[in-house]
Amino acid sequence: MTSNRNHSGKVALVTGGNRGIGLETARQLAELGFTVLIGARDLAKGEAAAKTLGGQVGAIALDVAALDAADRAAAEVERRFGRLDVLVNNAAIHYDPSARALRPDWKTIREAFETNVFGAWRVAAAFAPLLGASGHGRLVNVSSEGGSLASMGAGAPAYSTSKVTLNALTRILAAELRGAGVLVNSICPGWVATDMGGHGGRPVAQGAAGIIWAATLPDEGPTGGFFRDGNKLPW
Repeated sequence: MTSNRNHSGKVALVTGGNRGIGLETARQLAELGFTVLIGARDLAKGEAAAKTLGGQVGAIALDVAALDAADRAAAEVERRFGRLDVLVNNAAIHYDPSARALRPDWKTIREAFETNVFGAWRVAAAFAPLLGASGHGRLVNVSSEGGSLASMGAGAPAYSTSKVTLNALTRILAAELRGAGVLVNSICPGWVATDMGGHGGRPVAQGAAGIIWAATLPDEGPTGGFFRDGNKLPW
């Protein structure tokens, strides 16, 4: 499902890229020829993760929950590259399947929104000019079918409500960035065997493949959609 085209010279940033599906996404982008920046709260951990990958991979300090971190990271990317071709908003926290909305843990809920929604929003806003400068920018919001209203039920209230809000943001950003040639989509990687997803899920490489698909869409590709493995999901 991934593109076979060589993307040498293009620049990609993956938030929360030092482990799990973010790290695998960075690896697959590097294999396609991208220069990849791993965004990490702890720069040392990001740099250590980057060293485990082949290709042109580095790290950048980016705590999406910090108010000014995205602007600082965007200024660094602008100074070094002058543009950004792909932004993968992958950083996320607090999958809470055993929690219930009628017994709300407000601390967990606020933290989930701070990272999963406001963090992605801050990063998208900070890097939008650089994605526009690419001329072929791609913004991928890593979402979840847990954020689909069509199938939503009890459980995971913090995670699910944050992801459905992220999906709404995808729609708005897609409309606002259409004129700049930036394609914006939400991607569900499926249940993936990671620290967050736990054991028993699909291989991480398989989950990341759908993110790569959205990151390498042709200019006539879809925008403002919700997909898993290149197939539409109901909102």
